[in-house]
Amino acid sequence: MKAFEALVEPHLLQPTFITDFPKEVSPLARSKDAQPELVERFELYVAGKELANAFSELNDPIDQRERFITQIDDAEAEGMVKNVDEDYIQALEYGLPPTAGEGIGIDRLVMIFADAPSIREVILFPQLREIQKI
Repeated sequence: MKAFEALVEPHLLQPTFITDFPKEVSPLARSKDAQPELVERFELYVAGKELANAFSELNDPIDQRERFITQIDDAEAEGMVKNVDEDYIQALEYGLPPTAGEGIGIDRLVMIFADAPSIREVILFPQLREIQKI
């Protein structure tokens, strides 16, 4: 993903859909039936920036627990602390129907229209902006 972000993403000027994400970078997305190492997810890029992210929700509590544990192992190897979200796993055990969603941020659209180099330039919440030094 780091190579993609550095080498490919800045060159996606025309509207482009990226699909076939690896399961390892999409821990909440449902695996594809025909290719379980990939997930049902896409991202839309415009003007070298991610505009939208969408995926089918993983609704299998066993698979979700395994992914959380893998994330925890990876985080611990990097010196971070994470826990399995037991409440979420329990909710999945009660049952989650097939679900999907897509998100487009208005701030991302404004960033593209304003040709802003960073989302921090257009975001509404000032605590996320860099402090201007006078």
